[in-house]
Amino acid sequence: MSDLSNRVVVVTGSSTGIGAATAMRCFESGASVVIHGRTLSAELNLIAQNIDPEYERLCMLPCDFSNIESLVPFVEECWKWKGRVDSWINVAGADILTGVARNEPFEKKLERLWQVDVRATTLLCREIGERMRAAGSKPTGHYSIVNIGWDQADQGFEGESGQLFGMTKGAVIALTKSLAQEYAPSVRVNCVSPGWIMTEWSNKASVYWQQRAQTESLMRRWGTPQDVADTLCFLASDKASFVSGQNWKINGGFRFGLKETAQNKFGS
Repeated sequence: MSDLSNRVVVVTGSSTGIGAATAMRCFESGASVVIHGRTLSAELNLIAQNIDPEYERLCMLPCDFSNIESLVPFVEECWKWKGRVDSWINVAGADILTGVARNEPFEKKLERLWQVDVRATTLLCREIGERMRAAGSKPTGHYSIVNIGWDQADQGFEGESGQLFGMTKGAVIALTKSLAQEYAPSVRVNCVSPGWIMTEWSNKASVYWQQRAQTESLMRRWGTPQDVADTLCFLASDKASFVSGQNWKINGGFRFGLKETAQNKFGS
């Protein structure tokens, strides 16, 4: 397990899934953790209780990332809690696959993803990156920013979701590489791109998608939020002090050419 002792780590989008698993991993690794949700939801409160019910090394801050005016004040609050932030992990993203958003038109889904996954990630990275660079007084590579991409962004994926996530997560991956150049050597910036990961959507997926997810991975299984969290925590730690500007695909190894096989067997 990566050592995050004496580090202050912010994990956005911490109320469910990968964000919740990452916040828990960071805390277990010794970090003081800021968890975040769009609102102070029951899910976020439950995560807080499961991680640190005494709030000794935990801070819970809500922020709606679709509101551009709220982003700088959110970073300020995170920094003010302990007087610094050592690692910032951007997991928050707009949900267009479940709930009411899945029935919205393409343009509305694109707007949601643009506001949260691209614009907010960009502005949060720039704000916290400047603060980290200005803070100084730490060994080279100590400060870290980690973003979330998508493993299919660089090769394409059929359907509406492929277009939407390919565009937006591809932008995050490109942003990561440019920010790594900008903030080196003071701040490391990396991206983690999950593949087929067990989420709320996957629990309701058809037999076709269940089969495709498992056969497209060399590991022959769905990934878990914990699989992604382990990599995020490593990149946030000093053990990754010589890793920057990288896009790590967490997908169990991708097997090409299986879409047609699954479709012929199970339909779409």
